[in-house]
Amino acid sequence: KGIVAWGGYDDVSTLLTQSAEIDVLFVGTGAEIAHLPKGLRTTLEEAGIGIEVMASPTACRIYNVLLSEGRRIALALLPV
Repeated sequence: KGIVAWGGYDDVSTLLTQSAEIDVLFVGTGAEIAHLPKGLRTTLEEAGIGIEVMASPTACRIYNVLLSEGRRIALALLPV
């Protein structure tokens, strides 16, 4: 539906406001894959959001492919 600024791992509310609109959230963790903070993962999963964590460039590529298929997805990125 558009672009919204995300403040990083501490900005859970921005992601939760989208929970009714998405099935899967792709999280780009920068240049390398990193674990999400446990609290963030738990909060998102309890809201019914599936989470896929990967490096940001990979997350961008997968997001674009699935978006072109009309999937209900979102992308949260940390810079490379």
